[in-house]
Amino acid sequence: MAIKTHSTLLMTGAAGGLGAAMRSRLKQNCDVLRLSDRAATRDTLGSAKPGEEIVLADLAQAHEVEAAVQGCQAVVHFGGISVEGPFEPILQANILGMYNLYEAARKHGVRRIVFASSNHVTGFYRQSETITTSHPPRPDSLYGVSKAFGEDLSRMYFDRYGIETACVRIGSSFPEPKDRRMLASWLSYDDLHRLIVACLSTPVLGHSIVFGVSDNAVRWYDNSGARHVGFVPQDSSDVFKEAVYARTPEPDLNDPAVQYQGGGFLFSGIPMTAHKKGS
Repeated sequence: MAIKTHSTLLMTGAAGGLGAAMRSRLKQNCDVLRLSDRAATRDTLGSAKPGEEIVLADLAQAHEVEAAVQGCQAVVHFGGISVEGPFEPILQANILGMYNLYEAARKHGVRRIVFASSNHVTGFYRQSETITTSHPPRPDSLYGVSKAFGEDLSRMYFDRYGIETACVRIGSSFPEPKDRRMLASWLSYDDLHRLIVACLSTPVLGHSIVFGVSDNAVRWYDNSGARHVGFVPQDSSDVFKEAVYARTPEPDLNDPAVQYQGGGFLFSGIPMTAHKKGS
């Protein structure tokens, strides 16, 4: 999708898996793609290529985030902790970092942000349920709570300051589904790119929640409340179903990872222990 949406587009978390997958794709949608991540990822990012800028920033450091945001017209925010773990790093990167990003956006006049939220905001809904964008959050982890916070913070910045945000509840974005759960949550890299471009280019975004999944036959998510975004997935996990079934065992229906949409982010019998050392 070669439509150019903005002159300078900032992508945080550029050294991560999704950042790496979107780096070449998003360059066609702007004049300059500004890549940002922590200083520790400098080697992973490598050198700036034509049409790129690199501005290293720790999300927990407000002045560094402001420098990364200045001069951009829109942000694709992949930055932060992407898995469950101890609370302190999540607090710094996903909660304080989210505040720093939106304050920088407010100060520098950024009008649109695509926020990589997560399916773990709703991970305690059951796999037998289909939920809409209007269902209330049911986070399955401290990580999921941090993403729910980000959705609420972005809502306040839209209501108060008019910064439009798409909260994209990304399912499982990998080259192909890894297990049976991902037959419902899988999002191809190409569909992720289509979704980001739709969020950046739709005439009126407002504050929107969008489930980031491909056109999978098995589906827990109803995106009808986000039709105004214009996202039409073109890929499907269905082509991988036979191979996934062949390499995975029959599910244990007593396992919380099978009962709930959050999958492995749930811990049977010992809830809220993922933050404890050694768990």
